[in-house]
Amino acid sequence: MEKFVIQGGVPLSGEVIPAGNKNAALPILAASLLTDEELVLHNVPRIRDVESQLELLEALGVKVSKEGDHTVRLQADSVADTAVAEGPASKIRASFLAAGPLLARFGAAKMPPPGGDTIGRRRLDPHLDAFRDLGARVGGDTWVELSAPTEGLTPGRIFMDEPSVMGTENALLAAALIPGETVIANAASEPHVQDLARLLTKMGARVDGIGSNVMTVHGRDKLGGAEHRISPDHIEIASFMALAAATGGELRIREVIEGDLDGIRRNFRRIGLQTMVEGEDLLIPPEQKLVIKDDQGDAVPKIDDGPWPAFPADLTSIALALATQAEGTILIFEKMFENRLFFVDKLVSMGARITLCDPHRAIVSGPAKLHGERVESPDIRAGMAMLIAALAAEGESEIGNIIQIDRGYEQIDVRLKALGANIERIATEPVVV
Repeated sequence: MEKFVIQGGVPLSGEVIPAGNKNAALPILAASLLTDEELVLHNVPRIRDVESQLELLEALGVKVSKEGDHTVRLQADSVADTAVAEGPASKIRASFLAAGPLLARFGAAKMPPPGGDTIGRRRLDPHLDAFRDLGARVGGDTWVELSAPTEGLTPGRIFMDEPSVMGTENALLAAALIPGETVIANAASEPHVQDLARLLTKMGARVDGIGSNVMTVHGRDKLGGAEHRISPDHIEIASFMALAAATGGELRIREVIEGDLDGIRRNFRRIGLQTMVEGEDLLIPPEQKLVIKDDQGDAVPKIDDGPWPAFPADLTSIALALATQAEGTILIFEKMFENRLFFVDKLVSMGARITLCDPHRAIVSGPAKLHGERVESPDIRAGMAMLIAALAAEGESEIGNIIQIDRGYEQIDVRLKALGANIERIATEPVVV
């Protein structure tokens, strides 16, 4: 076990290049199961969730080799098993993304319960309904057992009862290897879904409507290999935006995709965070005075999440932490996950003024003078919110259970040090009971 020890109060300044999109890398890695040819992926983030997904694929028989820090070669020409190993699957939610490729290519998949953050109920029903729409049989209880008819899956129309990101990705993965036209309605359209669709096009399928909530997949009976560069992680970019603004630093984030940041920048402006685009760089000016902008008529403003292009659910924790350093009052409304905001007591212990109205809504009043504290990270994004608070606070903070942060942020302590942060990764002794 490890922890972060942080001395706060130092502005973070400099330049940073965002890692590859975690939520794009995980389904794209699973896409290697769709073909017996080689898939070469660049800009793969070095994070724990990626390592768990690679472990899962290797257990199925996929050949995995790494070149340098961020290039991975995969070839699934000798996969002999359609039952996913329980060990790696228990570590990540994205383990279930193997279901679509296994079902489409091999006609069966046996899936253990996926792991992942404990941020509330996360339904598998959109995935299973999509598979049923393609003609699959769904059985099992704790483990999900999927099988295709003897003649294989059939193209058709899929309606997602909610715009589930992973559900849409599983539908895309399966439909790409079914000859004919499949329409996915009420689809998720996040940047990582778009990135997966672009890869599948390179592999031989055709996907119309990329970036919209209706996608048409023209599948093939055989897909080929491809070479692909994973897009930058807009969630990580937003996290660095908040880190710089909360500490009063000046930051240049390189190689961003401006269109992926439209909703994020607009919502962060409600907290007073100003940014500028210069070519492919995003600039955060120094020493910003964060002032929350009231809605028309002096109404309390809110930041709420929703399906893309609305504000991402993964950023509600980060927005909440940033708002503690802004003058004024704002409502953070997390609509998707009922446990996402249950970490706010840890920020309150650091001096934040937050009222948790119910599992989905929190009122933040600031600016709060934060002080160092010992806290534990319950999930990836709450861990980043605590990092933001600790770096903005006076004194020393300790953040435990940082394995959660490492699941989603590549070498975050090393990169923060390069920006001037006083942060150390320290091994902790296991508690003997």
